[in-house]
Amino acid sequence: MLFFFLRGGTKSVLLKAGLLIAVIAFADWRADKDVTLGFLYLFPMLMVGSVLERWQIAIVAALCTFLAEVFDSFEWRPSAGIPRDILIFAAFLGMGLFVYEVVRSRQAALRHLKQIESESEARRAAEEQLKVLVDSSPVAIFTADTYGTVLQANDAAHRLFDLPPGSLPGRSIRQFLPSLENVPAPEPNGPSFRTVMQCRGQRQDGDAFLADIWFSTYRTSVGSRLAAMVVDTSEDLRNREEFSLHQLLAASRILVGAVSHEVRNVCGAIAVVHENLARNSSLTHNKDFEALGTLIQTLEKIAALELRQTPYPSARVDLRALLEELRIIIEAAFREEGIDVSWDIEPGLPAVWADRQSLMQVFLNLTKNSQRAMLDQPSRQLKIVARAEGHRVTVRVHDTGGGVLDPEYLFRPFQPGAQSTGLGVYLSRALLRSFRGDLRYEPEPRRGSAPKGSVFVVELSPVPTGNLEESHAPGNPDSASGRSQPVPGQPQPVVAD
Repeated sequence: MLFFFLRGGTKSVLLKAGLLIAVIAFADWRADKDVTLGFLYLFPMLMVGSVLERWQIAIVAALCTFLAEVFDSFEWRPSAGIPRDILIFAAFLGMGLFVYEVVRSRQAALRHLKQIESESEARRAAEEQLKVLVDSSPVAIFTADTYGTVLQANDAAHRLFDLPPGSLPGRSIRQFLPSLENVPAPEPNGPSFRTVMQCRGQRQDGDAFLADIWFSTYRTSVGSRLAAMVVDTSEDLRNREEFSLHQLLAASRILVGAVSHEVRNVCGAIAVVHENLARNSSLTHNKDFEALGTLIQTLEKIAALELRQTPYPSARVDLRALLEELRIIIEAAFREEGIDVSWDIEPGLPAVWADRQSLMQVFLNLTKNSQRAMLDQPSRQLKIVARAEGHRVTVRVHDTGGGVLDPEYLFRPFQPGAQSTGLGVYLSRALLRSFRGDLRYEPEPRRGSAPKGSVFVVELSPVPTGNLEESHAPGNPDSASGRSQPVPGQPQPVVAD
């Protein structure tokens, strides 16, 4: 019955409490004078205590005290009535406040329980998302204790170490990644480790691979733990070494051709001198003179060796994306040198025919040259402008360095006065010409007796609109024959047999 009276909203409970007070007052009025029913007001006080505030409960308690005093059978005198009324009021008020606190505590407990359930649900959802993320990650992820025993591992970790699914937990990770044995466990009050390392890894069948490991240590209530992500970078190492070999061979082909040309010129001059000296009869039987002739003939044979022509591959290159990569590579170093780099790349720049890595090497060589040229200049500004101009795409590398004093010797190999070998711009132009590009120099207007600044212009061939197939690129492997097709009328790099 009590739950029936407490059921409903605030207005409903107050209405029921008011009716109950009226019924009790009427019954107390009609009952025998020797029987008092004032104690029944405790029930409506219990009801109002569940919905009213403290001061409102006190008002209802005072009303109930007044009704109980009016309809009881005792004569009211100050000496006895006041203490009696105080006790009755205290009882009614105490009942109302007790219910008030019980209800508020219950509501707080419900709110707290709901918050706990919400947090538990959010934590469960986060754990499920994290588990899905870890399980679906292509990167090997695992956790281990201080002894190196694997506690948890995803499917990628099992594939990386060539293990059956679910067999890695419980095994020592140091069997597969021995370098992790050197990772110290965090001290109770010491810092944790968060770093990356590269080391040798080993699969279950003994196959070795190069591993990049991102790991961190942390402490739990049961001891220290290690969490790690492992990536097999063997393929990257192979690609990097193959690319280095590719660049070495590409430069070597051009260099050998240049050296052979210079040697042939020198041999021709020496041969003319030797032929003139041979007319002198006094040298006819001279052994040293005969040896000199033999050396000249041998040198001529070496210089006259035919070098096998090899086509240089080219493909469709997104020039805007390549320049963005160049920006990532050079801007930090240039900023440290106090060089202001600005970029002006035309929107909608077409793709170009080129070898991507060689083109990047050309831009790196030109920008590094500009960096060295501006080191002793008060104004250090590098501007790179890319434009589509007619049937060519040009990229201008403009610096505020000291300029080039002798542009006519700029593209010659082994040029005197160069800061390095004197081959940088020579090789750059040769690489560009190998895929129908070119490199030229535009001097800045003279200021006084010396030029101020310089501009190197890289010219590239754009990909015709709608021609997106790399198999149609000049110098690319033909799809049917598997052979590279050289570009007619263009210089081709050479390699010594």
